[in-house]
Amino acid sequence: MELARPVYHPGFIVRVKKILECICWFCSKLKGDETDPAFQLAIKIKNSNKKLRAVWGICKARTVCETSLGADDKPNNSEAITSQEKNNDIVDDMVSTKRAKSHGGCGHRQPTFRKEGLKLTATFKGVPGDEGFIEGKQTLSVTQVLQVLRKVSDEDAIYMGLNPKFSRPEWLIITVMPVPPLAVRPSIQMDATRQSEDDLTYKLNDIIKANVRVQSCELEGAPLHIIEEFESLLQFHVATFMNNEISGLPQALQKSGRPIKSIRARLKGKEGRVRGNLMGKRVDFSARTVITGDPNIEIDQVGVPRSIARNMTYPEVVTPYNIDKLQEMVRNGPNEHPGAKYIIRDSGERIDLRYSKRGGDIPLRVGYRVERHMLDNDVVIFNRQPSLHKMSMMGHRIKVMPYSTFRLNLSVTSPYN
Repeated sequence: MELARPVYHPGFIVRVKKILECICWFCSKLKGDETDPAFQLAIKIKNSNKKLRAVWGICKARTVCETSLGADDKPNNSEAITSQEKNNDIVDDMVSTKRAKSHGGCGHRQPTFRKEGLKLTATFKGVPGDEGFIEGKQTLSVTQVLQVLRKVSDEDAIYMGLNPKFSRPEWLIITVMPVPPLAVRPSIQMDATRQSEDDLTYKLNDIIKANVRVQSCELEGAPLHIIEEFESLLQFHVATFMNNEISGLPQALQKSGRPIKSIRARLKGKEGRVRGNLMGKRVDFSARTVITGDPNIEIDQVGVPRSIARNMTYPEVVTPYNIDKLQEMVRNGPNEHPGAKYIIRDSGERIDLRYSKRGGDIPLRVGYRVERHMLDNDVVIFNRQPSLHKMSMMGHRIKVMPYSTFRLNLSVTSPYN
């Protein structure tokens, strides 16, 4: 979705401010002097974030975009210079890199930047004698900031730890809004007639409305303060779409008065997409319950409740050696302990013994797979969280026991902590 006016990305506004403090507001040149040893050390840092922090620390202190002294601009007071100093200058010119690369700035005094909510302000200090120069505090429009960032050279971007191929400075400002697909924001059927949309869909609707308002105001030639008001509304909607917990900004609310769930809220935290649904998803072939100590089982055994042994299965291939044992298990069915839950024929057809009319009378053939209940001496991985070292997950032989807890020999409790 193309936006009528560019807006700040709530995640990158602090970085935009740092970049503005590194470069000249008037000519977009990096304020750092390449002949400064501290600057040379800073640009050699490999880590991009540390590099920007180091370069920012050097450039932030510079209040003027330095111009370079050309060969003709050098002070020409030959009478005062001794022959020794003249010789030193000649050697300096030949050996030193001092004047090899000039800064080539514009000589303007630099403003100081402040972030206030989702706005950046600049305080300009005038120089006596500058006519037509506006002094004092100004709120910077996003368009102005975008124009300054567009003029930054690729070389200066690399010095600030940005890779021009993937992240030019102006790309940190949103000009085109990415719209997530419906799978990210599914609608909910409330009853036969009513359908409720996701929070993000409502928010996108607000963004579209605000965007259209800004466009229509521009076309109608509305006063500047009205356009700015709608522009700040567009900025608010875009920011709260991504992050609805920005400090110093009111939360966007649903009609019911509940704060909307932004993209950031969906991803972060224990119940978020990453920790809750990807790393901590429910999986098959696992069970959890309370652990109890039992001194009467072997060190490498784990006592498993019979209810879990009936529920968890192992797919065993039918061979001439185990066909009788597996046939007996199929006869026992899914509810009696040494039983089976499924038969998978060699054609891939799966028979569920809970619903099969023939029940346990299905004759097995070599090559079929039977998903049988857990039996004594099956090997399982036993894990106790927090998993602090590799001994928090170890292999144990099963011993099917009554009651509802996992039993563990007391001598093996220390590696599980």
